[in-house]
Amino acid sequence: MSDKSAYAQSGVDIAAGEEAVELMKTHIASTKRSEVLTGLGGFAGLFDASGLARYRHPVLATSTDGVGTKVHIARAMDIHDTIGFDLVGMLVDDLVVVGAEPLFVTDYIACGSVVPDKIADIVKGISQACVQAGAALIGGETAEHPGLMDPDEYDVAGATTGVVEYDHILGSHLVDLGDRVVCLRSSGLHSNGYSLVRHVLLTEAHMSLDTYVEDFGCTLGEELLHPTRIYAKSCLEVIRATEIHAMSHITGGGLANNLARVLPEHLHAHIERSTWTPQSIFSLVQSVGNISQPDIEETLNMGVGMVMICPESSVDETISLLDSQGIEAWDAGVVSLRESTQDQVELVGVHPTR
Repeated sequence: MSDKSAYAQSGVDIAAGEEAVELMKTHIASTKRSEVLTGLGGFAGLFDASGLARYRHPVLATSTDGVGTKVHIARAMDIHDTIGFDLVGMLVDDLVVVGAEPLFVTDYIACGSVVPDKIADIVKGISQACVQAGAALIGGETAEHPGLMDPDEYDVAGATTGVVEYDHILGSHLVDLGDRVVCLRSSGLHSNGYSLVRHVLLTEAHMSLDTYVEDFGCTLGEELLHPTRIYAKSCLEVIRATEIHAMSHITGGGLANNLARVLPEHLHAHIERSTWTPQSIFSLVQSVGNISQPDIEETLNMGVGMVMICPESSVDETISLLDSQGIEAWDAGVVSLRESTQDQVELVGVHPTR
């Protein structure tokens, strides 16, 4: 008779799950805010909302997302402590575009088999990213799915909640004629378009993840795994210091499609490609895959991770404040009246070459 429990014999190892929890405790503790009332082990995370009393009219904001097929790269390279930045970046940077401060994050990890060190590494990355965003990691779930997922497979998803003063909500209702479009540089691909990137570079071109690429200064795998930049805390400082009308998080769909989401119907954004040079990873994917400019711009961020729309009088201060936070930013275009035949966002010109 086996010493294993019936549940363990079916593929679910409760002891491994408990070991993973022990390993992640220190990481999670590093994210704690004063409002957090619970530790690990409860059925729900508790967050003291009495602090919201300092708001005249607090509005809660929420976002949920995952990492997508970038987890395939993490698995292939056996590096699991960066993918959490991609998860948290997708979550909190959707909140900050409305002006909301992220308060807390919860995560969900599904895997074929719990490997404690691997799960702890994933949570380590999530925790470090939460610290960067100023959010607490107050709860999560690790689910073992033998038979549904291969033993080395996993996926991560999460949700976040934030708060914004009602009359400080950013959006299309504030965008005005003559506003400028300030672009914030991405750290690379971030966490979108990996199905295309993997298909082009790994499947069709048969490139290896351990191939050193001179233009990257690292291997292909290291470039593909580069974590998503987290803008939330820096953007909140800019919002509090100067006048910002709207923001757009450039994720799936690219710059034009995401920017259009925060423009009123009667206005048009004119963006000059000549104002920035995308990182080399974008030109590699485009050239190897023989992808047209419109097609790649509808899929990848092309070097722009976030956009701020502000009056012209705020441009210099906005760029200066972002630069002080280590974020490269530039004035890329203008908001004008939209003609009936125009797309809402128009990218013109060509990017400079390296």
